[in-house]
Amino acid sequence: MNFESFADAQGFFIWSGFVIAFVMGVVVNKTNFCTMGAVSDWVNMGDTSRFRAWMLAIAVAIIGVTVLEAFSMATPGDAFPPYRAGQLIWAENLLGGLLFGIGMTLASGCGNKNLIRAGAGNIKSIMVLIIIGFIAYFMLNPFPESDETLMSLLFYGWIRPLAVDVGKSQDLGSLLSAESAGTLRIVLGGLIAAALGVYIFKSAEFRGSFDNLLSGIVVGIAIVAAWYVTSNVTFKFDEETYNLRAFVQEWEFLAESDEGKPADSRPLAAQSYTFINPLGQILGYIGAGLDRAYLTFGMMAAFGVLAGSLFWSIASKTFRIEWFASIGDFVNHFIGAILMGFGGTLAMGCTIGQGVTGVSTLALGSFIALIAIIFGCAITMKIQLYKMVYEDASIFSSFLTGLVDMRLLPAALRKHDAV
Repeated sequence: MNFESFADAQGFFIWSGFVIAFVMGVVVNKTNFCTMGAVSDWVNMGDTSRFRAWMLAIAVAIIGVTVLEAFSMATPGDAFPPYRAGQLIWAENLLGGLLFGIGMTLASGCGNKNLIRAGAGNIKSIMVLIIIGFIAYFMLNPFPESDETLMSLLFYGWIRPLAVDVGKSQDLGSLLSAESAGTLRIVLGGLIAAALGVYIFKSAEFRGSFDNLLSGIVVGIAIVAAWYVTSNVTFKFDEETYNLRAFVQEWEFLAESDEGKPADSRPLAAQSYTFINPLGQILGYIGAGLDRAYLTFGMMAAFGVLAGSLFWSIASKTFRIEWFASIGDFVNHFIGAILMGFGGTLAMGCTIGQGVTGVSTLALGSFIALIAIIFGCAITMKIQLYKMVYEDASIFSSFLTGLVDMRLLPAALRKHDAV
């Protein structure tokens, strides 16, 4: 995908994010694909159909990225965000994942699901998205007339020193053998995808569910398509071929003026879908007076999911305005949104951004974040369940009982009868 000018290449780069995300938004709305709902169905009803759809999306994404990278058609090693960075920020992945999992349970869905619901008329989700965007923006950007961010004030000094230097890259192949990393990524990617495939398709109920099959495949393909496009957009300049990020980094030496220069080169790197940091980018874009220099692939992806959901909700006549059912409902969504803003930024992604996109790169930190998100979501649901059933249940007793239910503690520590 070689274009004649930087403007043409950049336009294709960001609008492709919108178009692919639009399709994903339509399908996710139509099929009710929901990562929080997947955990809820599993924990509360023993139904793993939507969880298998999520795992199918991961398997498809792993296969796709593994193949693309093997043929030099994708560059996840140079991605934004840097999933494979040599610094393994395991504590941030872990804590951020837990906070995000708790938050998405309280707020009735992850960032992607709240975009879907907002497109379908849910005012609660619009509030959640605004709060996430505010937190995500100030986690990474300083307060007005200050050099402090929420990250530097609350986390950086104690959590970043826990990071571990694992060498050039934290993908599983490189961790096992830097010399044979490429081959090992192919082998490990194939094995993980195959194991997921066995788990996914051993369920006859899942195999017979068109919507779950469709959603898992489409979400996975969307992740792969975004990796392919963002890794291969180039343009010609003075008979030389440049990718967008490399050109912006050399802008002062190559371009004749600052006209058309993006505010930051990092969002022009290879990437795929994630929905927490882009919500913060939207706040920055608005604050900059809708200056096109601040427009990014991630922002256009969020707009695309929103538009796709709106399109399907109107076409299927399911669009309806929803508001908070009670003060308690408002408080839950408010707190959940705050936790998702902090957690998604710390973990460097959400159930899609880390759970599918990050895992597709086989980055160790992404697996840590995914497991933490699932655990945070599941244990929060257990606590909610036991507090609802037993009037005398405390958060602590419900927590212990939930861990027993999940077979993480011995049965002797159970505080309430199983529900």
